[in-house]
Amino acid sequence: MKFVAMLALGLAVLAGPASASDRLEAEALVEKARFTIEGMKESKEEPYSLLRSELKKAQGVMIFPSVLKAGFFFGAEGGSGVLVAKDASGNWGYPAFYTMGAGSFGLQFGGQAAEIVLVLRTKGAVDSIIKHQGKLGADIEATVANIGAGMEASTTSNLGADILAFSRAAGLYGGGSIEGSVLARRNDWNDAFYGSGATPETIVQQGRYSNPAADRLRTSLAR
Repeated sequence: MKFVAMLALGLAVLAGPASASDRLEAEALVEKARFTIEGMKESKEEPYSLLRSELKKAQGVMIFPSVLKAGFFFGAEGGSGVLVAKDASGNWGYPAFYTMGAGSFGLQFGGQAAEIVLVLRTKGAVDSIIKHQGKLGADIEATVANIGAGMEASTTSNLGADILAFSRAAGLYGGGSIEGSVLARRNDWNDAFYGSGATPETIVQQGRYSNPAADRLRTSLAR
């Protein structure tokens, strides 16, 4: 638990004040998120038909276009992404920026790059992510069910999980480990994308900010 807390603090420190290049990086991440969601939705593999149906009912989604994982006895992974939620009318809003990271110990080896989409099935899951920073399933009180290529989607779709985690990965990662995925806000990119003072609360919950650079992502989610 101490390790997870230190990891969350480290991610928060990395997300410092916005720089001149942050706006371009944030815009590029939004486009990559659009490519990820379109690629998964158009995939013919069985798990992603469930993704299409779950998105119609979802209250929100987190999209991480590239989460890198590597390890040799000690492992680490991380990547940045966006949180998008539906408003009171059921329309997709504008994205807030986050980083996801994890560290692990145990017998493990290899490297992997993954696209990860977290479907937030309840408003409570959306609110919990916005309210808290920390480990999914613990600090962020939401149950997670994992779905990936080659896994039976039907076995996880009725578990009552708050979050369904869909992934597509390239590379090899083997072995068992103890790990926790930690979410931390990227307020530097929120500021760069929208202007000073933008936070997940004011972007997602209050709908006070917008940026046309995210409109194509919102259209892809609604399609």
